[in-house]
This record gives sequence, C-alpha cells and structure tokens, in this order.
Amino acid sequence: MWRRMWAIVVKELRQLSRDRMTFGMIVMIPLVQLMLFGYAINTDARHLPAGLVDLSSSSFSRALVQAVEASQVIDFTTSYANIKEAEAALTRGEVKAILYLPSDLTGRLLRYPDKAVHGNYFAQPVGQWLVDGSDTVVSAAIRSLRSMPLDEVMGNTLTASRVSLEVVQYFNPEQRSVVNIVPGLLGVILTMTMVMFTSAAIVREREQGNMEFLITTPVRPMELMLGKILPYVLVGFIQVSIILTAGHVLFDVPIRGGLDSMALASMLFIFASLTLGLVISTIAKTQLQSMQLTVFVLLPSILLSGFMFPYETMPEAAQWIAEALPATHFMRMSRAIVLRDAQVFDLGFDALWLLGFTCLGLLVASLRFSKRLD
Repeated sequence: MWRRMWAIVVKELRQLSRDRMTFGMIVMIPLVQLMLFGYAINTDARHLPAGLVDLSSSSFSRALVQAVEASQVIDFTTSYANIKEAEAALTRGEVKAILYLPSDLTGRLLRYPDKAVHGNYFAQPVGQWLVDGSDTVVSAAIRSLRSMPLDEVMGNTLTASRVSLEVVQYFNPEQRSVVNIVPGLLGVILTMTMVMFTSAAIVREREQGNMEFLITTPVRPMELMLGKILPYVLVGFIQVSIILTAGHVLFDVPIRGGLDSMALASMLFIFASLTLGLVISTIAKTQLQSMQLTVFVLLPSILLSGFMFPYETMPEAAQWIAEALPATHFMRMSRAIVLRDAQVFDLGFDALWLLGFTCLGLLVASLRFSKRLD
C-alpha cells in the first residue's frame, strides 16, 4: 500500500514540476500577498491631497498653512480662487479636503487675548475644513487637524491658545462606513465575476474539444473575442442593479448621481474586466491555470484599488501598480457618481483609461489567439 501511495506522490510531484505556471503561482501568490500587506496597506492617512482657498493672503495665513503641512497629514496640491471652484474639485475627487481661510483671518486671530492670561477661548473658528466624508479614514485624519497650536502662527505670543478650525463633512455627514463600501463593492464584485467568466473562455473550448469547430468556421479572432464577452455585459448590468438597489433599500446608501452616468461607467468597466479575462484565457493552458491567474489579479484589485485602504496612503510603487488595474479607475468613478453627484465627463481620465484598456486588451487577445490546434 505504501509503495503504491508513494508512486502516486512521485507522479503528482513530477506533474507539478512540469506545470510551470502552477509552480509559479505557488511561489508568487505568497510573495505578492506579503508585499501587499507589508508595504501597500497602510491605515495611517498621510500626505492626502488637499486644496487651499486663502482669502486672507497674510503672513498669518501662510504660517497656518505651513503649520498644517508640518503635520504631514495633508499636502496642499492646488490653490483655488473661490469656494465654488474648490467644491467642484472636491466633487471630482481631485482633492480630499479643502482648507478655507476667510479674509478676516487676522482679525479673528487677534480679537481674543491669551487663554492663559484672561481665560478666554476662541469664540469663532478662524477657518474651515471642507472634507470628502465618503471615506471615513480620510475624514478622521482631517478631524485630527481641527485644533492647531498658535506657536508658529502668532509668533509665540499666544502659546497657550489653540486655533479652532471647523470641519464640514460633505457627502456623508453621518460618517457611515457602508456609504463608502457599497459603491466600492461594485468594482470588487464585477472584477471577481467578469474576469472569472471570460478567463476560461478559450481554455474551455480547447478542453471540451470545440476548438476544431472554431477553426473550421469563418469567424475571425476579433469577432470571436467580441462574441465571447458580449453575453456577459448583460450579466454585469444585472449585478450593478442588484448591488445599488439592495444598498439603497437595505442600508440607505444615497444615489446622488445620474443613472445614465453610472450605466456608462459600469459599461466601460465591464468591458475592461471581460477583456482582461480574455487575455488571461489566451495565456492559460488549463482552466486551473486560468483560475490561478484570476486570483492573482483579484488580490491586487481588492487591496490596491482604494476599496479597503485610501489610495493616497500607499507607497508610490504600489500606486503605479494600482493605476494599471481597471478596478482602481472604476472605484473612483463609482464613488464619485454615486456619492458626490459627479458626471462621467468630470471623470474623463478614468473613463478614457478604461476605454483604452478595453481596446488594447481586445487587440492583444486577438493577436494571441491562433486558429490552430498547436
């Protein structure tokens, strides 16, 4: 009995050693997960992009801005002339927060004496934070900046006082995490299902013996690729409808954006995900390999796309990897449309990226597919 069992063990080990892709997955999946969890995942929000509306333009406002940047929680990337421009940038997702400093900032700072001497607090906030509250991690980090010491701002004349910055949370004033999770689930679920559906499309035809029939037909490679993905587009829209409807009914998640914008963004992402699955199907030799490659793509899509952790807190190398994933771009679009009432045209970069990814993926899959049995 032991000899026969040992013979099977040797046979399996030899077969595994000849399957280079499976052997590669055995080595790469633990390494990739280690790198993702060790370097890319960071719950401490740092260097968040922020905008500045400084109507004071005084030495006090510049000192306050420097004091805020010294905390390393945010980086002021853009200045805006008025609050309307800043709110539009916040809606588009270009910045995570806006620091608004009114024109009477100097008067607000000098109006009240030192608390240590006279026992007075600042009765009026000297500025205001406008925060994208849809991400609870980001909003919590900005709330930590509500009170800033006046040492640097006032030249050490009011060392015991603290300046008060009012925080206004847009899009999610109740700070409910589910509001941010439900639109993100669209990207995760569609990535999981769409890539899985088409990752075995060509491999399945080969394993079931249907490749001979495809070879004898006049169907061109591009026509075959499009025919493989079009039936699943309807499946993707059904899933989008289920997630948004259930999220709104069960968890009271608001749907502020237009359904036409959401439909267009979903269509772009569905095509991109299905195309990614087709490319995997032309690489894999067996359905097992296609499933392994699907998992290999799914893990970074969940961890690096901004679904679980803010994109801005990841190292630059991880952000470059995230930018190559369709889920990252759709995650921005879905949250912007559903929660911030943005339009697809406001998210032109992400929309064009998904469209370009689809075209490139179809081209690669068509070139890799050969109407030959070998």
